[in-house]
Amino acid sequence: MRLELTHKGDYAVRAMIALARSNGEGLLSVPRIAERMAIPPRFLPQVMTDLVRAGLVEARPGRSGGYRLARPAESVTILEIIRAAEGDGRRRACVLRGSPCGSDGHCDVHDVFTRAQDAILAELGQADLASVVRSDVAGSRPPDPGLKPPDPRADATSSG
Repeated sequence: MRLELTHKGDYAVRAMIALARSNGEGLLSVPRIAERMAIPPRFLPQVMTDLVRAGLVEARPGRSGGYRLARPAESVTILEIIRAAEGDGRRRACVLRGSPCGSDGHCDVHDVFTRAQDAILAELGQADLASVVRSDVAGSRPPDPGLKPPDPRADATSSG
């Protein structure tokens, strides 16, 4: 069974984690977010536009501009972030047949998979960004080898 985000959803979650971690540092630029979170810089502007459009991120244009959270991390759910990037992620195709469920009746496992999907969405809707960042900082999970820690020298020498 696969449970995965699209690249866009993955990058949106990582970008929001970077913004939550840097809360109080001011604005973060696309290059800085991309470097900290190992996101290809050419994809990040579209992801950030989606997050701004969803009201999760504030943008300030210009040379000294960048991005910051529009709301406290405690009030942003992981589900909101995913939906901002991917839209409504509900599975609409039958897990057995691959065609839209219900077009010719429901398969035998329809109700089980619908309940499982609802449980996953409920969990993502309860998980707030601040808790995810806190658990990551507390070391309750091993670090993702693809993510780079912030370079303290870059913070001291760059302006955005």
